[in-house]
Amino acid sequence: MINKLVENIKRTKAPIVVGLDPMLNYIPQHIQKKAFAEFGETLEGAGEAIWQFNKEIIDKTYDLIPAVKPQIAMYEQFGIPGLVAFKKTVDYCKEKGLVVIGDIKRGDIGSTSSAYAVGHLGRVQIGSKTYVPFDEDFATVNPYLGSDGINPFIDVCKEENKGLFILVKTSNPSSGEFQDRLVDGRPLYELVGEKVAQWGENHMGDEYSYIGAVVGATYPEMGKVLRKVMPKSYILVPGYGAQGGQGKDLVHFFNEDGLGAIVNSSRGIIAAYKQEAYAEFGEKHFADASRKAVETMIADINGALENR
Repeated sequence: MINKLVENIKRTKAPIVVGLDPMLNYIPQHIQKKAFAEFGETLEGAGEAIWQFNKEIIDKTYDLIPAVKPQIAMYEQFGIPGLVAFKKTVDYCKEKGLVVIGDIKRGDIGSTSSAYAVGHLGRVQIGSKTYVPFDEDFATVNPYLGSDGINPFIDVCKEENKGLFILVKTSNPSSGEFQDRLVDGRPLYELVGEKVAQWGENHMGDEYSYIGAVVGATYPEMGKVLRKVMPKSYILVPGYGAQGGQGKDLVHFFNEDGLGAIVNSSRGIIAAYKQEAYAEFGEKHFADASRKAVETMIADINGALENR
C-alpha cells in the first residue's frame, strides 16, 4: 500500500492528507437539521450528520488529494452509530481511490494487539468465511510497549500489503515529558526512530518502507534529525495550520526527491468555512471552502519545497 500512497502523491503533486476528524460543531446546521429530522437528536442522528458532512467534503476534494486520515475517537464518541459512520467513510474514500490512514493510535501486546491489527488492517475468521472489519490501508500505532506491541501489526501488514505510522515525536506541547528524555545521551524519540527504521527494513515497498513514522510539524528541527535516522520511512506530519505548522517549516521532513513525507491538516480543511479567509463560501458551501483550503495548502507546501 505504500506504493499506492507514493503513486497517489506523485499523481496529485499533493503531499498532504486530509484529517476527517468531525465534531458536531464543525457540521453546518442544515446538515444537522436534516439528519435530526430523520433520526432525531440521537446517536444515530449524529452519525448520519457526520457521514453526510464527510461525504460532501470527500466529493469536493478527492481529485486533489492522495489520502485521508479519519481519527477514530471522533466517531467512537457517538458509540456504534459513530463507528458505522467511520466505516462508511473508509469505504467511500477507498471507492474514490484514496489511501485511508486509520488514525487509531493503538498500543497493546500479544493477542490484544493482534486483534486490533486484524480489526483495522486484516481479516477476521468466522467459521469458514473471512471478513475485513474496518479495512483501512494504514494505521497509527503507539510503540510504548515495544516490539511485542508492534510485531502483531507488522505480521498483518505483511499478509495484507498494508502499513503503519508509528508515533515517534508527536505535535502536542507536553510530548517532551517523555519523548525528549535522554537515554544514553540521546533523546528517546531518536531511539524510537531508529527502531522504526529497523522494523521497516523487513517490509519494504518499491521506494519506501511500509512502516512509517508520525513526527509533528511543530518540531521542525527534530524532523530534520529524524529524516536522516529514517531515510526510507514515510513521515506523517500532523500539526499543520491550526497547530501552527507552515510549509516553510516542513521542508526538512522531505527527502531530496520531494517525497518521504505527507502533511496532515484536519480542522484547517474540514472546518475551513469557519475561518475568515474562507468566510465568503458560507455554511451552505462548506465543502467548497474545504477544497479551496486544500488548494492553498498544496501551494504552500509545494512552494516551500521548490524554494528550499
